[in-house]
Amino acid sequence: VQLQASGGGVVQAGGSLRLSCAASGRTFSSHIMGWFRQAPGKEREFVACIRWGSGITYYADSVKGRFAISRDHAKNTVYLQMNSLKPQDTAVYFCAQALRYTEQPSSYNYWGQGTEVTVSS
Repeated sequence: VQLQASGGGVVQAGGSLRLSCAASGRTFSSHIMGWFRQAPGKEREFVACIRWGSGITYYADSVKGRFAISRDHAKNTVYLQMNSLKPQDTAVYFCAQALRYTEQPSSYNYWGQGTEVTVSS
């Protein structure tokens, strides 16, 4: 499985961005697709994930109500719609795949290359 993340950029506080993660290779309904982020000098942290089959979603408290994760089966792509962005959302965002629901980065088997998001105040 290969994951290709895109969509990062520079945006002002309060603005929006949509990240995409295109997956090549087989995906199964039981798989979990997640988004993580890592700010300079900080550990990688969970942002959101979605069950590929059912579409059930999970979010970190810090992004609930502002971010939305979704998937498109036909395009084998997962999206992260980010609204009401704050300077503290500035980070490199990674997409990843796990076999079952988890918020631990170490349990994700495949990772995309990361896309940088900068939110200016």
